[in-house]
Amino acid sequence: MRKNIVAGNWKMNKNLQEGIALAKELNEVLTADKPNCDVIICTPFIHLASVTPIVDKNIIGVGAENCADKVSGAYTGEVSAEMVASTGAQYVILGHSERRAYYHETVEILEEKVKLALANNLKPIFCIGEVLEEREANKQNEVVEAQLASVFSLSAEDFGKVILAYEPVWAIGTGKTATPEQAQEIHAHIRSLVAAKYGQEVAENTSILYGGSCKPSNAKELFANPDVDGGLIGGAALKAADFKGIIDAFK
Repeated sequence: MRKNIVAGNWKMNKNLQEGIALAKELNEVLTADKPNCDVIICTPFIHLASVTPIVDKNIIGVGAENCADKVSGAYTGEVSAEMVASTGAQYVILGHSERRAYYHETVEILEEKVKLALANNLKPIFCIGEVLEEREANKQNEVVEAQLASVFSLSAEDFGKVILAYEPVWAIGTGKTATPEQAQEIHAHIRSLVAAKYGQEVAENTSILYGGSCKPSNAKELFANPDVDGGLIGGAALKAADFKGIIDAFK
């Protein structure tokens, strides 16, 4: 059975001390009131080695927000999948719309990143989704299909380790949210693409998260959809109470 997951993407927020404080607070809150889903926090690179030992890994998984598409070498400023794994982190966000837009990450670059992540026993949270013009042109189905090429070269066994996250780029940080109906429609389409590639059983076991202005106030309605298995949370992941409010949507 596929897992329900709430993952936080801290993005470029929180200095080290603030990040440690937030991780400790989340750990306390979720230890006192056990979540009814898997919880992951994806932090800036500099936080990973400090945050991993202070959270109970049975309650909170830790991930990076990116990794390099190279194994090692003269790539100043880059952080390899092996380095991420060496901190004790178990997950890595790849293909986020911000990485695609600002850092020009292509299908080919992301395919390399996914393979390196898996080779280092990291579970990729692989993001796909369309921008506003593509949604208005009704091209969202084609867009997500093209973006899935980065993971559709994997064996069925390796693909089974990937978590998908659908993010309507037009709903990130804009306050706009896909309606529950829009979310369900595209999530069901993504699952049908997985089924066509790997078969129904793999598709049924793939967690597909929604990422686009998900808040405590709308999480329950979004997560009630049969093909929405949780959320990849941005801004609301930066406050323990808000993040917990979204996690509690599965109670």
